[in-house]
Amino acid sequence: MVEPVVRMHSVVLDCPDPSALAEFYARLLGGTVRGEGEWVDLDVPGSYKIAFQKAPGYVPPAWPRADDSQQLHLDFDAGSTIEELEAAQEKALALGARPLDLDDDGGKRDFRVYADPAGHPFCLCRIDP
Repeated sequence: MVEPVVRMHSVVLDCPDPSALAEFYARLLGGTVRGEGEWVDLDVPGSYKIAFQKAPGYVPPAWPRADDSQQLHLDFDAGSTIEELEAAQEKALALGARPLDLDDDGGKRDFRVYADPAGHPFCLCRIDP
């Protein structure tokens, strides 16, 4: 095992409205939203903290292009069955997620791609135990 130099603290997403985006992820992942204004934290039980930072002039990434767009995406475990993945998809869409790529290649691909309300891509993944 490699000895760490630092420890992971949080993932930070730039966005136009930190409170609104934190609320989206809190409803998607659970957890506690802390703060308001320019910087908002989401403490997710059993996971890393996600922080949301106000970015004036924010422009969402142009998925899947990476030529002029910062790319980072989050992968979320949506369960081990297609039924669990589809139930998670339905809830994510109801919360305001936008589909980017739902083609699962006839069941061969174990993920689907969405954008959060600020345009950041994320995947709901079917994870075999």
